[in-house]
Amino acid sequence: MAKLVLLFALCILPAIVSARFIGNPFLVQGRVYCDTCRCGFETSATKYIPGAKVRIVCKDSKTLGIKYTAEGVTDSTGTYKISVAYDRGDEICEAELVSSPDAFCSAPNRGRDRSRVILTRANGLTSDTRFANNMGFLRKQPLPGCTQLLKMYLDTDE
Repeated sequence: MAKLVLLFALCILPAIVSARFIGNPFLVQGRVYCDTCRCGFETSATKYIPGAKVRIVCKDSKTLGIKYTAEGVTDSTGTYKISVAYDRGDEICEAELVSSPDAFCSAPNRGRDRSRVILTRANGLTSDTRFANNMGFLRKQPLPGCTQLLKMYLDTDE
């Protein structure tokens, strides 16, 4: 019986330990926008930014030392898709803004400049795609018409 337990342990434990390094890569997906009215959130006047750079950063949950990074660029719709090679376990991973190609919309919107993503299969999720919250840059000056747009959002008449 002891030999059977030992054989089982020798066969199963390496598979469990290496499971983190096998399987399909994760695909982190999100969008980058320009907050054209400087509202702090997306509106109907929001424009999505092609060519914006985004980075995935994973940190050790205890030391907060960087364990992994990967970068990507948004497509013509402002969407980025970044592949992460393997399960990051209990690391703290975030998508974060790096830069905007739009000189008039290049200041990261604090609080909307990063998005936490869970990059492990240990939580029961079966999809390899992880969706990050949209992240935004602020336009230097609001577009004309933003005052009327904000009034529409603030209208509380029922």
